[in-house]
Amino acid sequence: MSLKFNIRHLEQHNLSLQGELSPAELEIESLDELIHFQEPLLYDLELQKMENAVLAQGSLRVVLHCECARCLKAFDRPLSLEEWACHLPLKGEEKVEIVDDVVDLTPFVREDILLSLPQQPLCEPECKGLRSPGKNLASGGLEKKDLTTPAWAELNKLKL
Repeated sequence: MSLKFNIRHLEQHNLSLQGELSPAELEIESLDELIHFQEPLLYDLELQKMENAVLAQGSLRVVLHCECARCLKAFDRPLSLEEWACHLPLKGEEKVEIVDDVVDLTPFVREDILLSLPQQPLCEPECKGLRSPGKNLASGGLEKKDLTTPAWAELNKLKL
């Protein structure tokens, strides 16, 4: 079930909407290789009618299951839009689509969630990435003992 409301219910008083949307309803379950939507999106919204528009405001929350872009470690990251707002014009060129007096907020919620996703999720800001064999991440180069291995011994004999 998507996030819909009847525009006629706003003529007398504001509407309060609370609930959840599954990733399938938001059509965002498999958009990124490193970010996975497995939990439902929780919403708590207040809708009010203005002169020629509807104002929806409230909070959106979801827990993202991510893989670090540097080390591929799995981690959860909460995504919270606490002061989410959406202006839905009822007239003009950019008016919202109304079908049988019903407006669907789902596309607007999906768009703002997608815009809030991290471009490269990191398990922690200082993540150094995967540790390569023979590489000292603290110094940023090869360790001294790696230069004396048999593979390097032949190269050390070269006179360049």
